[in-house]
Amino acid sequence: MRITQEADYALRIVYLLAKNGGLLDAATLSQNAGVTERFTVKILRKLMAGGIVGSKMGARGGYSLADDPKNVNMQRVIEAIDGPVEISKCLDSEYGCTRMGDRKSECTFHLIFAKLNKSIADKMSTVTFDTVIDDDFDVAAILEKF
Repeated sequence: MRITQEADYALRIVYLLAKNGGLLDAATLSQNAGVTERFTVKILRKLMAGGIVGSKMGARGGYSLADDPKNVNMQRVIEAIDGPVEISKCLDSEYGCTRMGDRKSECTFHLIFAKLNKSIADKMSTVTFDTVIDDDFDVAAILEKF
């Protein structure tokens, strides 16, 4: 699994919204995240569809988190952009296994990938934005959990 550049940018945008705590316009988000404004707006649409970001129209409008930063985690943001975390295509329910056919749940590799996938998703779900916006954030403490 490779997290796309779009998901990486989405993490930056959500971080900025969480850190700000209020409304930010797309131009400000674009500039501070180092992302073109057009791509920022595209990402914001996906984050809004995922219920992570809300918007307010008008001259004093902008974007903000739709939820408390403690309820927004890395997994949720990445999945809003890239879809479900899957380290192998064999984990997709639509994928027809060329090795085991309809019995892919009996495949050793499928079982290993499923376990690894769950571990990765679980770890990403523990990293919430209230933690990373904290000025005393200790990345080493988070990494020790992994």
